[in-house]
This record gives sequence, C-alpha cells and structure tokens, in this order.
Amino acid sequence: MSVESTEEATAAAATEEPAEATVETSEEGAPAGKGTSVSRLEEEGDVAADYLEELLDIADIDGDIDIEIRNGRTYISIAAEDDSEGLESLVGRDGEVLEALQELARLSVLSATENRSRLVLDINGYRKERAGDLQQIAEDAVAKVKETGAPVALEPMSAYERKIVHDAVADLGFVSESEGEGAGRHIVVSAD
Repeated sequence: MSVESTEEATAAAATEEPAEATVETSEEGAPAGKGTSVSRLEEEGDVAADYLEELLDIADIDGDIDIEIRNGRTYISIAAEDDSEGLESLVGRDGEVLEALQELARLSVLSATENRSRLVLDINGYRKERAGDLQQIAEDAVAKVKETGAPVALEPMSAYERKIVHDAVADLGFVSESEGEGAGRHIVVSAD
C-alpha cells in the first residue's frame, strides 16, 4: 500500500460514518483517575475500527471487526468466517504486519482524538495463539533455569509479547528482565 493510499484511508476513516462493529464494554479493572474512561475507550475503538474498515475495503479483504473494552484497554479483533488468505497476509511473518497495522490504528486514533491509544489489534486469533506459544516459551525458560541455574536469554520480541512472558515467568515464581534496545530487546529469565 502506498503512502498516498494510507493517507487517503486515514482521511476517509475520519470523515465516514462509523463501520458496523460489535462493542462489548466492561468496566472491570479499568483504571480510575487516569483519564481512561469507558466512553473514551469506545471512541478510540470506533475511530480505529473505521480506519481498519477502510483499509480492508481498499485491500478488498473481507473481515468482521469486533471491539471489546476490558482492563482499561481497547481490543479490536478482525476475523473472517472462512479461511481468508487476505487476513493472513495482514498478520505477516511473526506478526510484523499486524504490529505495523496496530501502530497505524493507534496513529489514526491520535490524529482524530489527540489522545494516545494503547489499543491491541488481533487478526484471526493470532495474538491468542501466540500467547499460548509465549506461555510455553516462558515455561521452557524456567525449566532450563531450574536445570542449569544459569540465566536464559530469549529471542527478541515486541513489548506486548515481552509483557506476556514477564507475567508468565512471575507466575512461575522466577524473575525476568528486558535487556537490549529496539528490535534486539529481549528477556533474560533467572532464578533471582
């Protein structure tokens, strides 16, 4: 997609009627006092869904967009009823395209609302499946630390994925730290 197409999609998304999307809201766990009201999260979900709907239209890819508010964050899922290769191409190798689309959706929210967004985008359940993989990676690292007593460095991963691994390692009673910078940022798991 060219820069011009992306700019056109952003402009169109800002001016069009909201796309059809299911909105499920839950105020459970929403942080109070940080300016993250449910209505603001719903607005950011609507803006991002409009933007993503326009991108899907431009790319001629079918997908249903679902918006959910939970734990003080907007979660947007795009799924197809059948196996859609178009949606799979939007995930990309190791979720790289998905990460880029998530950042574009966040930028569309920032442009429309002047508020930074922490929304999470998932396509065809990739993040849910990846979370299971990351749980296994954390368990394997902890097992290796138990076996050798030496710290274990994991492969570089995104901030979202590192958070999942940090939480899994902590649940297993071990310690993890992020090291490195940029694309090389990774987790080191240790016993202390």
